[in-house]
Amino acid sequence: MSSPERFWTSRLRWRLHGAWQWPAFALFTLVDGVVLDLLPPLGAARMDLILGVLIATFANLFLVGAVAPFLTRRLSRRREAALAASGAGRTGPAPPHEVEREVLQDRVGTALLAAGLVAVLVSGLANRPVTVSETEATEEVGRELRSYVVRSGSEELNRNLETANTIRLSEGYFRACIARDDRRRYVCLFVDTTSDPTAVREDRDARPNSAFAR
Repeated sequence: MSSPERFWTSRLRWRLHGAWQWPAFALFTLVDGVVLDLLPPLGAARMDLILGVLIATFANLFLVGAVAPFLTRRLSRRREAALAASGAGRTGPAPPHEVEREVLQDRVGTALLAAGLVAVLVSGLANRPVTVSETEATEEVGRELRSYVVRSGSEELNRNLETANTIRLSEGYFRACIARDDRRRYVCLFVDTTSDPTAVREDRDARPNSAFAR
C-alpha cells in the first residue's frame, strides 16, 4: 500500500473511532426530553415532551458546541506538555494531529452528553418528593373545601363548587375560594395542611384569589 493510501486509511480509521458524538447527541437529546417531561427539574412545572426535547436540544448543543471544544483544547495541551516533559515518543503510526483532536473532542462531547443526562435525572428525582407533597396538600385543601360546603348547607356554594380555586401562600398554607352567584363576591378559606388535623379558617375578605394575590 502506498504512503498516501496508508495516510487516508489511518485517517478514516481514527475518524471512525471518534464517530460517537452525533449519534449520542440524537439519543441523549430524546432521552433528556422524556426525562424532563416525566421528572421536571427543581423549580419547574410539568412540561410536555416537545418542550423537553427543545430544551434538551439547546442545552446539548451548548455542551458539544462550546464546552467540548474548550475542554478538548485544555486536555490536548496538557497531554502534549506531558509527552514533551517525559520525552516519551509515540509508538506505532500516529494519526494526523487534527484528526486526533477531533477524536478527543468527540469523546469529550459524548461524555458531556452522558453527564448532562445524569444531571437531569438527579434534578428530576430531587424534585419528585416536592411535587408529590404539593399534590397531596392541594388534594387535602380540596377535601376540606368540599367538607366546608357540605357543613354549611348552602345551596349557593354547592352549585358554584366548580368555581373553586386555590393559591399557595406559603409552604403547606393555602387560600381556597368559591364564587357566589354574582361572581363578584367569594367565600374563601385559609387552609393549613401542616397542622394535624388540618386547620381551616374562614377569610372575611370576599375578594377572589386573583385579586388577593396581587
